[in-house]
Amino acid sequence: MKIKVLTYNIHKCVGGVDRRYDLGRIVEIINHHQPDIALLQEVVRHSKSLTDTLQVDVIGEAIGLPHRVWVPNVRVSEAKGYGNAIFSRWPLIESVNIDLTIGPKKKRSALYARVRAPIFGQRAGQSQTRSLHLFNLHLGLSGIERRMQLKKLLLHPSLQRVAKNTPIIVAGDLNDVWGSLGRQVMGPAGFHGVRRKPKTFPAYAPVRPLDSLYVRGKIRVENLLPSRLAIARQASDHLPLVAELILGQE
Repeated sequence: MKIKVLTYNIHKCVGGVDRRYDLGRIVEIINHHQPDIALLQEVVRHSKSLTDTLQVDVIGEAIGLPHRVWVPNVRVSEAKGYGNAIFSRWPLIESVNIDLTIGPKKKRSALYARVRAPIFGQRAGQSQTRSLHLFNLHLGLSGIERRMQLKKLLLHPSLQRVAKNTPIIVAGDLNDVWGSLGRQVMGPAGFHGVRRKPKTFPAYAPVRPLDSLYVRGKIRVENLLPSRLAIARQASDHLPLVAELILGQE
């Protein structure tokens, strides 16, 4: 079965050049690509116009993905903060926030969730489901820090307990300036991505492959491309990555 996954650092819905807060631009971009699963980073606690409603709920309703979870990894105050969010067309069975903070550096985390995604059985029209494990990351700014964070994630029980053939997606803003984390860390751990790393930063004229997606198990990447929408060059400082994945049966 083919599924579409979008990963996007939305920069708190603030444009990378015009510095204008506009949640509507982010929603328009996501709706254009119509993902089954969206992994977003830098989602704030409250939208500016709806201070009594979680922004994750506003976005979830607007993009038509009813199942979602959000956990702040940076707390400015009790009322303010931002973090990672997962949106899904299918129910989220469980979720865990994984602390990836290294020493005195800025707080970072990975948001884990498991879904039961539908697949087609061997008989025509027969519907089945299988587990799909999602890890939404926002890594640090130094190379050593990023490698340590990924290794910390790979040793976490939420990932360690997953059987080798069970599909896993690890994606997000890896701040992978040189596009080397796949070769150095993810490949040796059995994960696969794409050979040519899509450039996503800065959004208005991308030169760095900061955002990435890797898979392991009975799942493969058919396409992984940055959004080519003109509005995507304005809405955030990152371009979203859109992946078409082939999900295998049990």
